[in-house]
Amino acid sequence: MKNNKLIKKTVTLSMFCAIAYVSVFLTRVLPPIIPSLPFLQYDPKDIIITLGGFIFGPLASALISVVVSLIEAITVSDTGPIGLLMNVISTCAFACTAAVIYKKKRTFVGALIGLAVGCVVMTAVMLLWNYAITPMYMNIPRETVKGLLLPGFMPFNLIKGGINAVLTLMLYKPIVSALRAAKLI
Repeated sequence: MKNNKLIKKTVTLSMFCAIAYVSVFLTRVLPPIIPSLPFLQYDPKDIIITLGGFIFGPLASALISVVVSLIEAITVSDTGPIGLLMNVISTCAFACTAAVIYKKKRTFVGALIGLAVGCVVMTAVMLLWNYAITPMYMNIPRETVKGLLLPGFMPFNLIKGGINAVLTLMLYKPIVSALRAAKLI
């Protein structure tokens, strides 16, 4: 019985990884949210990763994030190890934060608070990491990056987090219902 439960969880987490990766792949054709910063590309993988965290806990969010970011780095990304690191940090800041809060308060309000805090944490963390890493990564002066933090990086992350939070809330119940119907959770 315990082995069967582990197999179902592994299959479900694998499905979350696959769907998150496909979402990254499909959104590569979307225009950038902030045209002056085209390297900031929106992808909805955080939605899927957060759903996994809401269902299985924050560790699942971290695991899915690392797996999907590794596959993305190998297949469709041209940002190398730095892009991989930034992806994992950004996604975990959003999804793991939301999942930790939701784990403590498993209600709609708990999900809402978790997603809002996750959005704020991701934005703050990415402002710091972009300030630290972007000058080396893009070979531009730190002062240039500093000038982009509030008018560029902050709105991008807030918009991305807001979109992902709303879509996570909309998709949670139907996804959980479908997984229960399939006896995967």
